[in-house]
Amino acid sequence: MRKPYQPNVSDIRLMPVLNALSDPRRLQMVLTLYELGEQNCSVYKGLMPKSTLTHHLKTLREAGVIKLRVDGTQHFYSLRMEELEQLFPGLMGVILNVKQELIE
Repeated sequence: MRKPYQPNVSDIRLMPVLNALSDPRRLQMVLTLYELGEQNCSVYKGLMPKSTLTHHLKTLREAGVIKLRVDGTQHFYSLRMEELEQLFPGLMGVILNVKQELIE
């Protein structure tokens, strides 16, 4: 099986990151990973069809927002917080503060 594409830190660009975070579902997925840490996709089970979940995870991964770790048949996702903060200082702080707006 081919390893899914994940950009190196030097290949992460702002516009794909902002595009990936512009979707409310993907933003909620990022907030979940921020709160819970590394998770497999079962944390999102039942929230959306599997094909939709796969699409959103791929979009976030290919933009460089999340990273994938494969362990056997399990796929674990985590937020690339340190890398994103290094590349775009303050951006993730602003994005993570959106949670308050989602609640209100």
